Amino acid sequence: MSTIDHRLTRREMLIRSSHAVAIGALAAEYRPLLAAPQSRWFKIGACDWSLGKMADTAAFDVAKEIGLDGVQVSLGTLAGGMKLCTPETQKAYRDACQKTGLEIGSIAIGEMNNVPLKSDPRAAQWLLDGITACKALGVKVVMPACFGKGNLDMAQTHEIDHLVKVLKEASAKAEKQGVLIGLEDYLSAEDNMKIIERVGSPALRVYYDVGNSTDKGYDIFKEIRLLGKLICEFHAKDANHRLGQGRIDFKAVRKAMDDIEYSGWIHLESSHPKGVVPDYTTDCKYLKGIFPLKG
Repeated sequence: MSTIDHRLTRREMLIRSSHAVAIGALAAEYRPLLAAPQSRWFKIGACDWSLGKMADTAAFDVAKEIGLDGVQVSLGTLAGGMKLCTPETQKAYRDACQKTGLEIGSIAIGEMNNVPLKSDPRAAQWLLDGITACKALGVKVVMPACFGKGNLDMAQTHEIDHLVKVLKEASAKAEKQGVLIGLEDYLSAEDNMKIIERVGSPALRVYYDVGNSTDKGYDIFKEIRLLGKLICEFHAKDANHRLGQGRIDFKAVRKAMDDIEYSGWIHLESSHPKGVVPDYTTDCKYLKGIFPLKG
């Protein structure tokens, strides 16, 4: 289990204070993510790869059938290219949104699991391109994934040093474009805060996956409260369990979100042994019962 305590160290207090100032300055730009408690809202989406339609606008048709509010879309694939960077593909996604009435929740760069952001210049360029794509599509969050070959280890200082350098450049661009970078990894809340502190940009946040963090043995409720406004979006999954039937108490997750005044997207990335549509329809209804559209 996590050794994180409710008490904050001086370093953590400084991180929170510096980010609070920066967040206040950027509040107008990021208002949907930082809404006041009385006007808070949640939207339930799903990752396009979880819907079986990675980097494919057909994900929106599946999401519509399920009853979702939107889709977390992929920038592209290594084999097919980062197509979301092109005006033609961006138009196709706008058309898909208009057709279905759904939204793009955020943009993910899953190929960084094979082409690591911590070491490969191609991934660094993809992140910059992802920020540009966010701006073009009116999306607020780009998520670089750091799993598989891209897994982060704080003991590998040369890799973390390179990651920080890349994130500093990307965050400077993200600040100018009004985009948030949501770093998703297996690190603890404290280690993510160390990286954010080194980068020193209000545009760098944590993309928090309650399933991944539970798998790693972290206390997700303490971590959510510790990270606070440093969380930009959530993934919802619980290993092979249907949501609400496994290890994670999602009502307690909601309480932790309320405590940090989170509002925004929660994207399904859960398993679907009986099929995407039936299982995700069940999971979507379950989450919407806990996380209503209007808070």
